[in-house]
Amino acid sequence: MDRLLRPQLVGLMDVLRAGSLNPARVLERTVPQIRNKGRIKVGADADLIVFDPAKVRITAMLEKPASLSSGMEYVLVNGTVFVDGGQLNTGCYRG
Repeated sequence: MDRLLRPQLVGLMDVLRAGSLNPARVLERTVPQIRNKGRIKVGADADLIVFDPAKVRITAMLEKPASLSSGMEYVLVNGTVFVDGGQLNTGCYRG
């Protein structure tokens, strides 16, 4: 089997960094406001996800692009709770 087709495990911190800090570092060169994204620090935007790595499942596919992932217990965007206890808060429109 071709090496490119075999799934490989990636460390949790590498996955988190690839989805948060790394894109923020690229974008902050041209968009200074992004310096408050992808980091947990005083003064940063309150964009956080609380999850159980053993339960995370990506369910969105081309056929169902808006399908929510499972295992994401809480999602906060700029301090507003969008997912609470695994349930989408449909009353939120900020972010």
